[in-house]
Amino acid sequence: MEKPQHLYVREKESHYTATINGKTYTCAVGRNGFIAATDKKEGDGSTPTGTFPLRRLFYRDDIYKKSDLETLLPKHALKPSDGWCDEPQHFDYNKRVDLLTFDLTISHEKLWRDDDVYHMIIEVGYNDDPVVPFKGSAIFIHIAREGYTGTAGCVAFSEGDLREIIAYLSPDSSVVIQGG
Repeated sequence: MEKPQHLYVREKESHYTATINGKTYTCAVGRNGFIAATDKKEGDGSTPTGTFPLRRLFYRDDIYKKSDLETLLPKHALKPSDGWCDEPQHFDYNKRVDLLTFDLTISHEKLWRDDDVYHMIIEVGYNDDPVVPFKGSAIFIHIAREGYTGTAGCVAFSEGDLREIIAYLSPDSSVVIQGG
């Protein structure tokens, strides 16, 4: 059995990089940089530091065929009604929700977006076992915006780099986010 590959994210010379399988990639992180996971708060725009498991790969099946996404992570096709609850006091905080049955007055993110940022999403196992209200939600690895502008707390890569990276990932992989 092959040793699991881990994705290491760090700041290097005033930009952010990630390394896996000996290759380094440019990435974006939270618009406010890194923050210790113990200090993370909902909406702070920071990426939590620490070692976190990778849960599953969500993807748009109108963009990608399941068989074209090479990874050992569990793969789940997104539906237009998929969302993620980011309301800290709600029962479904930091969980995927169905927007057809979810109360849309409660704070949430749409996972099926008009831009390409969420065409592929890796769910990071941050603040999910157990979920702690106000400690941050919806920490993902996804596609970066042009220019690698800061995220709301996620780690983001070019689409091509993300496709390469997922090939090294399995359910035993982790993302290791190292502060400056």
